[in-house]
Amino acid sequence: MTNKNFSTKTKKYKIGLQHVLLLFVMAITFFYFYFFSLVPNMIAGFVVPLFQPTLEQQARIGFVDFDGLVWGSTAKDKELANIGKEISKDAINKEYLFDFSWSARTEEEHGYSKSKTEWYVRAPILGEEAIILEPWIGFIILAITFAFVSALFLTMFMPSGIGMMAVLFDRQIDNTKVKLRLQTGFSDDVIELLIMPDDKLAEKEISEVRSAFRLVWDRTMTEDIASPFQSARFEDVFDEETDIVFFRNEAIYTRIREFFSDFVVIEIQDTKNALLWRRNRLLIMRGFRLYMSHHFTEKYANFVTGLAYGGAAFLIVAVGIRGLKFIPAARPSFILLAITLEFVMLSLLALTLIYTEEEERMDRMLKKMEDANRSQLEALRGQQADIHQLSNALVGQTAEIIRARVETAIEDYMTSGDQIQKVVAEEIAKKIMFSLRDEKPSYKTYGGETRR
Repeated sequence: MTNKNFSTKTKKYKIGLQHVLLLFVMAITFFYFYFFSLVPNMIAGFVVPLFQPTLEQQARIGFVDFDGLVWGSTAKDKELANIGKEISKDAINKEYLFDFSWSARTEEEHGYSKSKTEWYVRAPILGEEAIILEPWIGFIILAITFAFVSALFLTMFMPSGIGMMAVLFDRQIDNTKVKLRLQTGFSDDVIELLIMPDDKLAEKEISEVRSAFRLVWDRTMTEDIASPFQSARFEDVFDEETDIVFFRNEAIYTRIREFFSDFVVIEIQDTKNALLWRRNRLLIMRGFRLYMSHHFTEKYANFVTGLAYGGAAFLIVAVGIRGLKFIPAARPSFILLAITLEFVMLSLLALTLIYTEEEERMDRMLKKMEDANRSQLEALRGQQADIHQLSNALVGQTAEIIRARVETAIEDYMTSGDQIQKVVAEEIAKKIMFSLRDEKPSYKTYGGETRR
């Protein structure tokens, strides 16, 4: 029954066509907004303040903010008249010129030329030639990344039936439950109590959790049986006045940590927090941590590291080509592509490392392995003693043991009510048959005469 329930949940939380379609529609919408609006404003907000005329220079020349992400230097007397207007050839002197619009420019009309898919940057500090930026090469990776991150972020708040990240979080909750059951050997009911949120556990009665907590307590015994210092009994620490939430979070979790490992307790706590996200989708970091720590980093850590190294290799090649003058200084878009690609890969690597669990010290791992196997060693010792006694009995050295076993078997047989009734009935039947045979007349022959 338990396996059936788990398989049903796993089947329920599967990625379907609706998840993929919604994600891509949202990503395309965000990409259009980011690439054609946000990215130009971001680049303009970075470049213009960095290379515009200084305050001393602006006292001598005019610097105008034209319509549509265009800035240019002009004569001081024309500055106020051109603010907010469309740029024209007569309005600029071409000493400083920054154009991040998606409009084509011509020498005849605007005093400089560029296509719709180019941005134009000119300043004395950048050299005599204008810098031509091609956003479809240099910044498309940045826009795609922002678009997909935004789309994935929104799907964390959606129902699992349509949200991509929501269904991944829900599926990971159920998968982690199964993993905990396999790692600890506890039943589904015990696992549910271990990962239950604190407020839900506080609503439980003592009688509902006592048997499960006793099972965990006894299962996580770590002391040696031969040691004079034994662990406290469950009844000594758990009674009707016990705070079951505090007892679970402190005593039970501590014993699980010592008997199994820190990773098991971390999985329990992260799953418990993820259940809070399942109840309230605003708590997205609870579900995000479970997915990243116990699925993404475990499955894709090497893949992300490889991507980061690949991006670094691409950047090195791009810089090398630029050093050989195959990429002109006036068109650095390919270099920007390599930089943004490596930025994205390193950011993903950093996120992966943040949610990667720390490795446990080797001495603690060995100690917990020893504790986990101690009960098995004690069982083997008991079997060894029994085998030794049996071997002694077979060679005739312990006849007393055999006699004791036989007496025990006879005693068990005789103390069984069913066996006694059976034996008594058989004996009574035999006595009756013997009595009937004894009452029949007996005939003997004496000298040819038969007498009774």
